[in-house]
Amino acid sequence: QVQLVESGGGSVQAGGSLRLSCASSQYSVNSGRLAWFRQAPGKEREGVAAVTGDGRTNYQSSVEDRFTISKDNTNNNPYLQMDRLKLEDTAMYYCAAGLRYGWLPLSLQPAAYVYWGQGTQVTVSS
Repeated sequence: QVQLVESGGGSVQAGGSLRLSCASSQYSVNSGRLAWFRQAPGKEREGVAAVTGDGRTNYQSSVEDRFTISKDNTNNNPYLQMDRLKLEDTAMYYCAAGLRYGWLPLSLQPAAYVYWGQGTQVTVSS
């Protein structure tokens, strides 16, 4: 089994930045593919960003101009750089890996991924 551990969450004022990391000891299994999701209280889990092993990316429209997902993730700690944070970005953030058979790369659907971290909380205040 692949273990993913998120870190870097915290509290920040609107307009600030945070860098989330996703640690894993089995990057060969992930093959450089990774995705980030978030879930706010009372809301469904939603896709934030995804990356393929060859560096292609996909972003949710609400974050594509503000967030950046790392592209070289095979032997490094993948990250999600979040800039110009807004109040609506407040959520628990999760990294996910292991694209299931039959799902297209860069999927932002939670069901597409096998391995998940426990999440790191991001809270944006005014």
